[in-house]
Amino acid sequence: MGKRILVQRQGRGTPTFRSPSHLRVAPARYPPPRDETLKGYVVELVHDPGRWVPLAHIELEDGTEYYIPAAEGMYVGQEVYIGPNAPIAVGNTLPLANIPEGTKIYNIELRPGDGGKLARQAGSYAIVLGRSGKYTIVLLPSGKQKQIISTARATIGVPAGIGRIEKPLLKAGAAYHKYKVKATKWPRVRGVAMNAVSHPHGGHHQSVSFPTTVSRNAPPGRKVGHIAARRCGRKKGAH
Repeated sequence: MGKRILVQRQGRGTPTFRSPSHLRVAPARYPPPRDETLKGYVVELVHDPGRWVPLAHIELEDGTEYYIPAAEGMYVGQEVYIGPNAPIAVGNTLPLANIPEGTKIYNIELRPGDGGKLARQAGSYAIVLGRSGKYTIVLLPSGKQKQIISTARATIGVPAGIGRIEKPLLKAGAAYHKYKVKATKWPRVRGVAMNAVSHPHGGHHQSVSFPTTVSRNAPPGRKVGHIAARRCGRKKGAH
């Protein structure tokens, strides 16, 4: 009988594959929605381990404190507004219904009051395209157009930290620290480099030596490779 392979151990959810959430600074979400517009200040910009965008710690005039992904160009001491009558300026949060078409936005709520779900990664932003009844049409970073209820909130601007992936890791130590704060096992050994007892692709001089397509109904421990593949290899006639 072979060993339990990596995907089986990962599904079990042991601490090796669990996210170290105790290192996180705070949840990045808006406070509950209100009818009035409140002014606040950016108290500090902080790094959150495992999150590639810095967080902005904001304190409102009524004493409410919260964290959101920082916008490009945001600075400590900046005045920000949250509410339906907030000015159209970088860092301000307001309902989609009050944001002009063509504006770049991020940290978009899917449902009013959920705190922000879409376009939160460094450098990713959405664009307001138009209105359709009680919905706002938004162009997401993936290129998909989505209709979102117009009472949902979003922040003006682009999340800070753009260009992070342009810098190479250069050494294994940098990759170690990159994955240490994520729910990712690293380093990840290739199946063909293992012994036959450790992986279905192992034991063949670092060559699989048989087709890697596998049935959708394959048992755990065998279900690796191209799962239920419709086709493999290069498409004929493709350049």
